[in-house]
Amino acid sequence: MLKIQQNISLAQRNTFHLPVKTRWFMEYENEEDLGKILRDEYFQECLSIHIGQGSNLLFLNDYNGIVLHSRIGGMEITSEDEETVILRVGAGCVWDEVVAYAVSQGWYGIENLSAIPGEMGAAAVQNIGAYGVELKDVVESVEAYNQLTFEKQIYPAEACGYGYRESRFKNPHEDPHIITQVNLRLSKRPHFTLEYGQLRERVGEKPTLEGVREAVIAIRREKLPDPAVLGNAGSYFKNPVVGAEQFRRLQTQYPAMPSYPAEEGKVKIPAGWLIEQCGYKGKREGEVGVYEKQALVLVNYGGATGDEIALLAESIRTAVQERFGIELMPEVKYIV
Repeated sequence: MLKIQQNISLAQRNTFHLPVKTRWFMEYENEEDLGKILRDEYFQECLSIHIGQGSNLLFLNDYNGIVLHSRIGGMEITSEDEETVILRVGAGCVWDEVVAYAVSQGWYGIENLSAIPGEMGAAAVQNIGAYGVELKDVVESVEAYNQLTFEKQIYPAEACGYGYRESRFKNPHEDPHIITQVNLRLSKRPHFTLEYGQLRERVGEKPTLEGVREAVIAIRREKLPDPAVLGNAGSYFKNPVVGAEQFRRLQTQYPAMPSYPAEEGKVKIPAGWLIEQCGYKGKREGEVGVYEKQALVLVNYGGATGDEIALLAESIRTAVQERFGIELMPEVKYIV
């Protein structure tokens, strides 16, 4: 069923709860309806964006175009052997419900990604990650429609262009795609990633899937505000990745600077630590602020505009650049 609405508020469809509207809102439940939308001449002439739960978006104004949303659901096993299972997940499935299902079935691989807001399609676009695990680690393939050719394509993991919070589906230089299903390769063999944060300490000597999930959820609740109570988009900035030589120079000046190994011998530095060192943790400017328990999170106290949030973010970027010589890049996508 295809649902079309005009002049609809998006306040409950972005986790900053910004009171913006869209000229058109279109919601589809299957690939056939998506195909009809993509082939429509009016749709092709309009600005359009595709959203999930709006947990990674910053609307700067009302959107004078079409907002698309998928309600393609369902989870099914398409392949299975003694060691692995391939789970095909609809793009409209709530991500944490996917994690909960996998854990309930005894499948390993995504338990560290518990309680991350959003939907399956957006998770695959963003390559979500937490506590040493990224979605790319378990993606078998991604099914998507090309918005220019209207053809469905299946991309194996190696063709998805995955990197830190990046994918070919996010890159504006690639052909635009809309994801409809994601195939996840999950393990039946026990294995855990517990090296990040407080996980190993929380789960003890004999970790279980349920225990790891519960620990991740508890840690996130302690550090991050509930978007239903305090508007936010989770981590606002990506953790910067620097070269080994640059990190050595920084560590000489700031011996307490935390870090994690990154690809190609580089070093990842927690953006929250950098922001906190610049004095922004807990800082409030009118209706906008930096969360008191996690400097990586910008919050809307109730009446903020997108522009006000963007201005605070820019002042943070400037402060970090001037003090550390590091450029912070927003993880949040700005919608003009």
